Amino acid sequence: MSSTGLTVEHLTRRYGKLTAVDDLSFEAAGGAILGLLGPNGAGKTTTLLCLAGLLRPNAGSMMLGDRQLGADRGRFVALIPETPEVYAMLTVWEHLVFVAKSCRLGPEWESRGRDLLRRLDITDKANTLGEALSKGMRQKTLIACTVLAGAPVLLLDEPMIGLDPKGQRELRSILEELRAEGTAIILSTHLLESAEAMCDNVLVMNKGRAVISAPISELRFGELGRSLEDVFLEATK
Repeated sequence: MSSTGLTVEHLTRRYGKLTAVDDLSFEAAGGAILGLLGPNGAGKTTTLLCLAGLLRPNAGSMMLGDRQLGADRGRFVALIPETPEVYAMLTVWEHLVFVAKSCRLGPEWESRGRDLLRRLDITDKANTLGEALSKGMRQKTLIACTVLAGAPVLLLDEPMIGLDPKGQRELRSILEELRAEGTAIILSTHLLESAEAMCDNVLVMNKGRAVISAPISELRFGELGRSLEDVFLEATK
């Protein structure tokens, strides 16, 4: 894993007359989790889709260290979307095989893949077709595939939704390990207590713009007697 961070400058995305993301600039440090927060319609998902290369921004640039990210960003940025979609006619294990071959992973990928299935409690689904998986199982399959790929930047859009409590705990553990390995992680969530517990930094968006961008420690919740929820509601009222 690389400890290089992602730098986004002046990201803008419009849908006709609607500006969903408005001149957004921020940094996601390697070895840290950035909480991407905001009310519904703030532009969080649009931001993630632009970063992942699934939407073309109207303006802006993205740098991974000193590398300008362009059409090849799929090699460096991985996304776990809010709505998990898998290949209907591939089994869970075949999804991992596909990722391993696509990313040209070394032979150690197989033991890593089986360990991820075990940790996410889907070993018994290894030979199940994608079309037969529940939403939670599809989400776990995508998590396993994305973590296996080992991209230096990981984007997650509401990853806890649909996971059972054990899956949520295991995902938190996996994210902590990836952070320790130097991955730059951007976590979009409405679960503010989880964000406060997990994230090193927060970026709060409202109406497409950044209204707070700061380390969790600088918000000084304890001394001021304020939670992240208090700060969030004040910033987005």
